[in-house]
Amino acid sequence: MNKINTDPKKIDGILNRGIIVEILPTKKEFREKLLSGEKLKFYIGFDATAPTLHLSHAKNFMLMEKFRKLGHEVIILFGDFTARIGDPTGEKSARKQLSRKDVVGNVKKWKKLIEPLMDFKDKKNPPKIMYNNDWLAKLTLEDVISLASNFTVQQMLERDMFQKRLKEKKPIHLHEFLYPLMQGYDSVATEVDVEVCGTDQTFNALAGRTLLKKLKGKDKYVVAVTLMENPKTGELMSKSKGIGVFLDVSANDMFGQVMAQPDEMIEILFINNTYLSLEEIKKLMDLNNPRDTKAKLAREIVAIYHGKEEADKAEEEFNKIFRDKQKPTEIPERKWKAEKCKVVDLLIELKMVSSKGEARRLVQQGGVRIDNVVQKDFDKIIEVKNGMIVQVGKRRFVKIKA
Repeated sequence: MNKINTDPKKIDGILNRGIIVEILPTKKEFREKLLSGEKLKFYIGFDATAPTLHLSHAKNFMLMEKFRKLGHEVIILFGDFTARIGDPTGEKSARKQLSRKDVVGNVKKWKKLIEPLMDFKDKKNPPKIMYNNDWLAKLTLEDVISLASNFTVQQMLERDMFQKRLKEKKPIHLHEFLYPLMQGYDSVATEVDVEVCGTDQTFNALAGRTLLKKLKGKDKYVVAVTLMENPKTGELMSKSKGIGVFLDVSANDMFGQVMAQPDEMIEILFINNTYLSLEEIKKLMDLNNPRDTKAKLAREIVAIYHGKEEADKAEEEFNKIFRDKQKPTEIPERKWKAEKCKVVDLLIELKMVSSKGEARRLVQQGGVRIDNVVQKDFDKIIEVKNGMIVQVGKRRFVKIKA
């Protein structure tokens, strides 16, 4: 049996780093449990509703790995069933429901992305991966009605997003009430001791605590973690909005994405997404040199996912483009047949923008260059030549192969 590490310094290092926002019923009780030497079963659930992950997701896996290294059992639960319901958390309207094929495809990509963060090769106590379709798909209508009898409509309507929709006279779909039941039942099926979740999932986690106590007579701790909001704008990392740092990108792109983060996110990213101590982070922040501190942050993060050598190369490439105003060492090539076309159409066909509206906006802002010449008219007809270099923004380059 794996020995449980009860070193108070390590435990307090995890609890007090700044990632955990709230612990229910109390932090004191949870800390005492960790110090007791009892092996606990932790779980965190993810609905794979998108094919990629960003650093706000990554910090959750890093936290779970810390608990695993203390000797506790850790379960990564992929909601391949609940993702098809669509959690209303943070949404002003119902989420799009996905097919199981969509979700399973996303899970495969996620598993690859989190390999640098958790030791799945540990032979004694590896992280366990589970899927809630294994038990939720087997529930009968009678089972669901029985689960629903543990809650009232008033309890469900207490959720903030439902209150907002009621005020705005927007619909609340009946299936959205079922989501907390299904996620709550995950705790029953796995019989966990601790659930780690984002602060936006506390309602669902507490639903699981209620069901676990009623159906199994067992209590559960709820550990709610930060969502890493921008302290000035309140924005969260989002693939659809293009905000954040994503894991499915090259070392160069990841370095650039970190450097593009606003200064107010530097300390947050250090705390949540690196292995540096709080003392080291404080020293870096006290330097009051955002550019160099951010470069250190980018090196630390890229090294986790791509290795130190690639992180160093990424920094060199970044400096070459942004500091020295040179072109990238490697520029992707795209084939092109037409001899002439409008600037806006060129950007669309090269897939450097997602829409004509974005292309027009970038041109108007002076963010498009062709062979280093700023383009001022998106309807301008240009002659396409072999070897022509198209640049969008500061980091996107494409070489034409005519």
